[in-house]
Amino acid sequence: MRQAGKAGGLAVNQRSAPLSGLAEVAILPRTPVRLDDVDRRLLTLLARDARVSQRGLARELRMSPPAIGERIARLERAGVIRGYRVDVDWSALGYVTGYLAVTAIQGADQSEIMRALHQLPEVRDVSVITGSMDMLARIRVRDYTHLRRFLLEGVWQMPGIQRTETFLSLAEMPSKELSVELLDADSDADADSDAPGEPTGQSG
Repeated sequence: MRQAGKAGGLAVNQRSAPLSGLAEVAILPRTPVRLDDVDRRLLTLLARDARVSQRGLARELRMSPPAIGERIARLERAGVIRGYRVDVDWSALGYVTGYLAVTAIQGADQSEIMRALHQLPEVRDVSVITGSMDMLARIRVRDYTHLRRFLLEGVWQMPGIQRTETFLSLAEMPSKELSVELLDADSDADADSDAPGEPTGQSG
């Protein structure tokens, strides 16, 4: 579904470098935190069940509860563990997943558009993307009426938007617990890198 965005008479905040403000709103890249095998196993257990007690974790990892508590606190301080959240099944509440692709007017401050989109309650996250469009937002709406109101009263009232394209999900696979699979893959990769290399030749 393609739509032409309308600024509704609002002035477009233009600057000589319209992409420069993205550095102010985007998440900064971080230096990877070094994890040992126990850290990975601990994160895997928490990813599977964030409500598990420290005593239960200690039993699984054959460590003392205070040692587990210290490791969790260290991972929280390092920003590896950002929180413990409820995983809501939004489809059970009548919502469907959608995606909103946005093209900005040439010269528009894209950081302001990104901020404004992120503040809408229907928007889960916003990414700057490569390709013909400028941004992609993941959204949740209940039905056509909700989507129409979201676009007419929210997105299309934002200055700087030239065009939008909306995609609604018709069928989805169940969500994977990516954190567990990625941790397992990361652990395997580290094990391979630590393994001694094959000899490449013979010394005379």
